[in-house]
Amino acid sequence: MVKKDIRISVRNIVEFVLRTGSIDNRFMSKTRAQEGVRAHQKLQKQNERELSNYQKEVYMKHKFQFDKFDIVVEGRADGIIKENEQNIIEEIKSTNSNLSMIDEDYNALHWAQAKFYAYFYLIDNNLEDVDIQLSYYQLSTDEVKCIRKNYKADQLREFVMSIVENYYMWAKVEANWIERRNNSIGEVVFPFSNYRKGQRELAVAAYNTIRQEETLFVQAPTGIGKTISTIFPAIKALGEGLGDRIFYLTAKTITRTVAEEAFDRLREKGLKCKSITITAKDKICFSKGSACNPDECSYALNYYDKVNDAIRDLITNEDSVTRNIVEKYALKHKICPFEFSLDLTFWCDAIICDYNYAFDPKVYLRRFFEDIDENYIFLIDEAHNLVERSREMFSAAIDKSNIMECKKISKGKSPGMYKALSALNSYMIELRRRTEEIEVDYLVLEENPKDLYPLIRNFLKESDEYLIKSRGTEGYENILELYFQLNSFIAIGENYDNGYISYIDCANKKVVLKLFCIYPRNKMIEAMNRAKSKIIFSATLTPLNYFIDVLGGDENSYKLRLASPFERENMNLNIATLSTRYKHREKNIGYIVEYIHNFVSSKVGNYIIFLPSYSFMINVYDNFKNVYPDINTILQSGDMNEEEREVFLKKFDNNPDSTMVAFCVIGGVFSEGIDLTNDRLIGAAIVGVGLPQLCTERELIRNFFGDKDMGYDYSYTYPGMNKVLQAAGRVIRTEDDIGSVLLIDDRFATNKYMALMPREWLKEYNIIRDPNMLEAKLKEFWGN
Repeated sequence: MVKKDIRISVRNIVEFVLRTGSIDNRFMSKTRAQEGVRAHQKLQKQNERELSNYQKEVYMKHKFQFDKFDIVVEGRADGIIKENEQNIIEEIKSTNSNLSMIDEDYNALHWAQAKFYAYFYLIDNNLEDVDIQLSYYQLSTDEVKCIRKNYKADQLREFVMSIVENYYMWAKVEANWIERRNNSIGEVVFPFSNYRKGQRELAVAAYNTIRQEETLFVQAPTGIGKTISTIFPAIKALGEGLGDRIFYLTAKTITRTVAEEAFDRLREKGLKCKSITITAKDKICFSKGSACNPDECSYALNYYDKVNDAIRDLITNEDSVTRNIVEKYALKHKICPFEFSLDLTFWCDAIICDYNYAFDPKVYLRRFFEDIDENYIFLIDEAHNLVERSREMFSAAIDKSNIMECKKISKGKSPGMYKALSALNSYMIELRRRTEEIEVDYLVLEENPKDLYPLIRNFLKESDEYLIKSRGTEGYENILELYFQLNSFIAIGENYDNGYISYIDCANKKVVLKLFCIYPRNKMIEAMNRAKSKIIFSATLTPLNYFIDVLGGDENSYKLRLASPFERENMNLNIATLSTRYKHREKNIGYIVEYIHNFVSSKVGNYIIFLPSYSFMINVYDNFKNVYPDINTILQSGDMNEEEREVFLKKFDNNPDSTMVAFCVIGGVFSEGIDLTNDRLIGAAIVGVGLPQLCTERELIRNFFGDKDMGYDYSYTYPGMNKVLQAAGRVIRTEDDIGSVLLIDDRFATNKYMALMPREWLKEYNIIRDPNMLEAKLKEFWGN
């Protein structure tokens, strides 16, 4: 029998075995990852210049052999230096602290990681001893403090084996689980008796993409069953050794629930698989409003002393690790539920989470995507959302008002910090002056504002002592928040490329400097490469080449377009050729109201009317209620919480006795991600082509892509049409659904917009010239 390998990174095994004490995420730890990257890059570049025999980021691994399985520990040594016949393993650590405070006893975990790399190097090169050098890089001053110690082979072997043998019992649990999981995968079958139209094609394409370690972009309409059709082949791939872990990535809570249900269906068929859903920290926190440290939160106190017992308890008893399950065991063991969920991911086969945990440079799961060389499978759902989300993740901004506020707070408290903030404020004033000179609201800068970064670093240095000593004082949280913002800004700035522009926005008396990732293609290529295979899917990836371009695909990426599995005659499509352009809206509001009335009067039932903005929605709603006061209506409000949304959706009764008309905003919370099946929704009218509102960033996107048509389409047409398609997709959700869609705008009847519609839509549709014609067509449809 072939022995299985249990893989773990140097960082993870050291932290898992040796960590103790409490969670203490005070100001330094939240930026540690970004700081670490900066420190590594700077010091490594310096070493490459100054040292002739220097190697950086050296991948190393060692297999520790046991009876039934082997433990493979792997990672990347920061640097290897050869100096006068002596071999030196370098571990780089960043700090904002004064270097005089750091000695060889500063952090035992730092030495522990370096000892693993030193041991691997010593074995690979048959050496009797090796030096370890901890290099502490002071981020604000660029100073470096090196602490070097020599270790003999026996010392390193004894230390490393003590850690590995401690981990062995846990590895045995994992090895036994993987064997059970893979045996069950071999037996599990597709959880439905029949494949829907297109479903088998999608499952086969997904499996082959994973097998070939490629990327697949899929446009698959509602009803095909995209979730199970991607999860099932990914599970099969795990069982065949084609992947080590699945990441199911999405932007919506509802789609995470659908993914959980898909895994549960497979478990009902005999699958042994542990899946976990990561819930956002602000939602799952037991101590909302408290900081993550033992002084303010009891669930942070002694977390690392308790968490391994909690992990053992949960993984012994649970396979589906939902939010409720995480909270149940976190309360039982009195530990932080969010950190607990992150620690549990290492013991799970599938991780259901937001895009951020795979892509965002500030929060992506470094425990998986750095050091260890696992074979990950990304299943990326609702991928039409990822373009705007990626721009958001890779951008950063500074608001002058925050600088001024902190400047006032620091006056008389910290002269150094006050001076640093004064310099930052002066820089922002100069940018504002430049916009005032040419009388514009915003100004695009010619390049990355590198002259700002020394000013930011000076503030970070000067704020260090204040943030350590002044916890709990008035204004502390404001300075802490600015500290995070500026850390993020400088981290983004140091990875600035030709997909960025910098601009200063002075509209509405504000002064904001933004590093805007306008074309995130390069960043997404880098992020996507964290997985060996990627299945990127949505009902509305239209046009497909646009998403392939922006999300980092290329000519080798596979493409799949699937037709709707539902009978085309179940949906009635009408295009009313009335202009809803901004300049025509008010004068045409009477016609719009009449179209809506005739649309909802054709059959008793529930309808949603999607409008292009909140203000216009309210205007149309008021006009409609004034003319037709007897029709039951409901209105989406501005900021609805989850409970309010549920109340809103519960008003969509099945088989209602009277008509109800809901007025909503296109692109809002009710235009995608909701399932109102059967007779809960029988029609949707969409007013306008969904164009995003004119704003600075939309214009910047348009100008960035240069070509008149391409720039406008990337900025307005494609995002707008995807919102239209999502809204229209609320009507037909199952094979039993029957409903009507009304598109009100003459642009829908042009070749440009027709080309963006699903092919099956174009088989049969009605061009409507007036409301009476609509009434006649709907009577015919519902009569049939």
